[in-house]
Amino acid sequence: MSSLTKIILQRLGLGLLTLFAVSVIIAFAVELLPGDITQAILGQSANPETVAAFRAEIGLDRPAHVRYLEWLKGILTGDMGQSLANKRDIEDFFGARLSNTLFLGGVAAVISVPLALLLGVLAALYRDSIYDRVVNLTTLTSISFPEFFVAYILILFLSVNIGIFPGISNVSKDLAFGEKLFRTILPALTLTLVVVAHMLRMTRAAIINLLASPYIEMAVLKGTRPMRVILYHALPNAWGPIVNVIALNLAYLVVGVVIVEVVFVYPGVGQLLVDSVSKRDLPVVQVCAITFAAVYILLNLLADIVSIISNPRLMHPR
Repeated sequence: MSSLTKIILQRLGLGLLTLFAVSVIIAFAVELLPGDITQAILGQSANPETVAAFRAEIGLDRPAHVRYLEWLKGILTGDMGQSLANKRDIEDFFGARLSNTLFLGGVAAVISVPLALLLGVLAALYRDSIYDRVVNLTTLTSISFPEFFVAYILILFLSVNIGIFPGISNVSKDLAFGEKLFRTILPALTLTLVVVAHMLRMTRAAIINLLASPYIEMAVLKGTRPMRVILYHALPNAWGPIVNVIALNLAYLVVGVVIVEVVFVYPGVGQLLVDSVSKRDLPVVQVCAITFAAVYILLNLLADIVSIISNPRLMHPR
């Protein structure tokens, strides 16, 4: 077995163990949510007898650890269970919500990753210039603003004042790709403005850190153009930290969309999670949370693997 395969299997095992620990935390954290779904569904007809009968019907009368083990068995066998609020199988509507969230994250990634790399390379090339200072000021400002503030600013200017994009992103599977993309632009721009700053600053810092290396100085002394020095000598060796930051921000694009989806009423997993928490729909909350955790762990695993491949020294630590 090669060193790379062994490292990947170790990372994968650690990821599965982390995912199991997260599932335990999620399962017992939802038990602490305030309110009672049975009383919310029964409404005025909720009396002790009807509440007890309904709790027995949906399985809430059993101990929490028993319900967790049954839920875990269902997840491992591909059975997500039923929603307590509407009695529908979760897989009937969760797939469409997950597809919408991945589409939103994908659009934001297509915009933010090339933009961050381009601006980061230019900032490293023209460091300490007016352009570099403007970029640093802009990125620090965008990092300081929370997502909902950026979202409302974009809605105010691009939707209310100018009227270019819709303020509510009500997408569905029946829409054509172009129309779906058009309605997704505003939430995608919001995510882009939030995450591009981190990737840009890491790209700039990683490249500037390598520009003082002897092989870079040798390339400069040979008369190599600055742009070629950065693209062909500095950037390939800076991929390790850059890829890590990109992977973490891609994980955020999928996992951290909850606030953005709520602001734009975007029908994704984040909006479904918020609605399910308000209804205390425990099975749906658990499925949403474990999906976010799995995506985050998977992208971190991918970042580790790419970092190891881009830096062979990590395969043989001392």
